Amino acid sequence: MNEGSGESDVGTERDTSADGPIRIVGFFVEQSAYQMVANWAACQGHELALIVTTPGPAHTDYDGHTAIVAAAPRSQDVLVTTTPKRAAAAIAAYRPDIVLSYTFPYRLPAAILAIPRLGAVNLHPSPLPRGRGPNPHRLLYDGAPTLGATLHRTTSGFDAGPILSRFEAPWPADADLTVAAVNAAWDGLLLRALDEGMAGVIAGEPGTPQADADVSYVASFTPEEHRLDWTWPVETLVRRTVALNLVEPRALATIGGAKVTVRSVQPLRGPAPTLSRPGTILARMASGFAIAVGDGAVEVETVPSDAVAVVPDHIVESVIRIVAD
Repeated sequence: MNEGSGESDVGTERDTSADGPIRIVGFFVEQSAYQMVANWAACQGHELALIVTTPGPAHTDYDGHTAIVAAAPRSQDVLVTTTPKRAAAAIAAYRPDIVLSYTFPYRLPAAILAIPRLGAVNLHPSPLPRGRGPNPHRLLYDGAPTLGATLHRTTSGFDAGPILSRFEAPWPADADLTVAAVNAAWDGLLLRALDEGMAGVIAGEPGTPQADADVSYVASFTPEEHRLDWTWPVETLVRRTVALNLVEPRALATIGGAKVTVRSVQPLRGPAPTLSRPGTILARMASGFAIAVGDGAVEVETVPSDAVAVVPDHIVESVIRIVAD
């Protein structure tokens, strides 16, 4: 197993002349995941023979499969299914060397795991065995000190197979903690884990078993956890807003009695404001509001439709007078 955070040769060509290019069947539900693997495979001279994607179970709101279908070249075979087990025969017809899943929401059945010549692997965005489960974004939400990425062999247990590569790094510094910065840092680690781990798969490495004592689980966010609390400190509000919004804006809050979707929260720039009751609107800004919070104030950007009509001007003006007094 390769483990670390140093430089790698990701993106450089690797000699595959010994056994020739490998054939991969990839399972994805997010376009960015598909694109990362497709670009890597093309760079390495391997073939992404089939993409398997899904709209997910009826109770979910996945729509990434439509973006994957739209982004894939016309020559790319794509299979859309809500029942992977029924697709086993179709997948076997592609004679894959490796089955690779990344962001796919279903457990792959034994009938599929038995198909590839070199085995099935999963790319997981956490430093396993910490962070098993469907919501690695919870690591940031809960204040874990690092982000990570792991490529592991796929077994019957979720995220439980032997580790082939694992990378870990600190989150971006507080001043740079944004959705874009976190996604960029995470993508870099995931690409390193993919590159190093797939080399191990091709070489026949079995991987290193995960330590049961270190296992932790990251559950999906509850509806209550999507709601921001203005009594929280600035650091907590920034961190949790980023964690909730890594895929799309899902952070919710109440401003001036109205419920809004929050795009971003950042420390209020400029002189420290007069301490006010948490939730007090200090000012209307170009794309949102300045809000008093538990230990200071923040700039809150709401989605455009919410920013236009969330709070009448006379309410903001009266608040400004009270704060000024």
